[in-house]
Amino acid sequence: MQKGNIGVTTENIFPVIKKFLYSDHEIFLREMISNAVDATQKLKTLAITGDFKGEQGDLTVHVSLDEKAGTLTISDRGIGMTAEEIDKYINQIAFSGVTDFMEKYKDKAEAIIGHFGLGFYSAFMVAKKVDIITKSYKEGAQAVKWSCDGSPEFTLEEVEKADRGSDIVLHIDDDCKEFLDKSKIQGLLNKYCKFMAVPVAFGKKTEWKDGKNVETDEDNIINSVEPLWAKAPSSLKDEDYKSFYRTLFPMNDEPLFWIHLNVDYPFNLTGILYFPRVKNNIELQRNKIQLYCNQVFVTDQVEGIVPEFLTLLHGVIDSPDIPLNVSRSYLQSDANVKKISSYITKKVADRLQSIFKENRKDYEEKWDNLKLFVNYGMLSENDFYDRAKDFSLFKDVDGKHFTFEEYKTLIKDNQTDKDGSLIYLYATEKEEQFTYIESAKAKATASFSQTDNSTCRLSPCWSRNSRRADSCASIQTS
Repeated sequence: MQKGNIGVTTENIFPVIKKFLYSDHEIFLREMISNAVDATQKLKTLAITGDFKGEQGDLTVHVSLDEKAGTLTISDRGIGMTAEEIDKYINQIAFSGVTDFMEKYKDKAEAIIGHFGLGFYSAFMVAKKVDIITKSYKEGAQAVKWSCDGSPEFTLEEVEKADRGSDIVLHIDDDCKEFLDKSKIQGLLNKYCKFMAVPVAFGKKTEWKDGKNVETDEDNIINSVEPLWAKAPSSLKDEDYKSFYRTLFPMNDEPLFWIHLNVDYPFNLTGILYFPRVKNNIELQRNKIQLYCNQVFVTDQVEGIVPEFLTLLHGVIDSPDIPLNVSRSYLQSDANVKKISSYITKKVADRLQSIFKENRKDYEEKWDNLKLFVNYGMLSENDFYDRAKDFSLFKDVDGKHFTFEEYKTLIKDNQTDKDGSLIYLYATEKEEQFTYIESAKAKATASFSQTDNSTCRLSPCWSRNSRRADSCASIQTS
């Protein structure tokens, strides 16, 4: 048996991990399973290139609980590791500048884990001891067991293991016993691993028999290995998109429409964004866009990655090119993030314009739901304003819709003041303001009856600023 100390440049990395990662300690499970998925995908790649000629067999990653032993185990049949590889990838942690590091990242667990390549060591957020039992895919490899109790000391010994791959055994700490609860683990798997690229199993499926649920022999697979956003848009039907929306947001009404993002240059980005049905401001909900990195859930806090007005949309974005493990201020200044944000804005504008041009009647029927998104975007994003001004609509009190230019042409002859500025009459609530509306119509009829019998047009209207809109006088009561 080999004994030694983990090569860290700090006196002890583990108290740092415990202290500064504790608030986000649930992400350990995502990191453990991501490692298992990576090891499995590497084996697939080696098989494709001919460097692995054995049988791949079942590549499912298994998550198992043993409440009596107090352990949570993640098992894969990926490439595994040799003793030399454990020494290289586990025992040596390139970690320096601990003082600056702790200050900079003390409130950001994601940053510490990802930025310093500490995915495996996130296990010590919840475990008092971790075992790695692993066997390399290489012919004639010797299985080994690595153990560490949360100090820099470790042991490494040869063991028997029938199959390739790795078992990561977490001996859950006394202050983290909730991670031995089946429903807790199920919830975390659903949150972080629902769309991972390799099957992930947690326990067995159950069936109702003799008045109770009993386990079957079939693995309970918790994920979809090929999510809808990873498929070619040309292969999908409307019902596929609606069904996926129901999977993501089971309590929501059917979406208005959706945008399938799929670009691989100059950055990689896939995803599906849905326009939800929204009848009023109270129903608006942010944080309904889920951010993934190679099908691994990262966050639903996407401010800084997509324009603020688009955080009102629902759906998923997946990109390996977003620096996920740094602060929001860094994100906002990152060149790739800016390109991605601009691309998404353009795609949304293009989609809206396409619907407007191809089926204006359908667009007008959706307008009451769309206008909150469109108007908010026009007020907050110059680029979006320049595109959206052609498909943003006014609706008059008779329910007719007009673009800005159409409405301007309609009223220019009869609704100008002495300076030649257009006058827009504005009604916020048709029923409540009925008396004012009728009064305005009567005055308009009296004023214009001697010319061309035109009537005054009343419509909800707004002006972004004096640079882009005509002077606006309004009749408003509320």
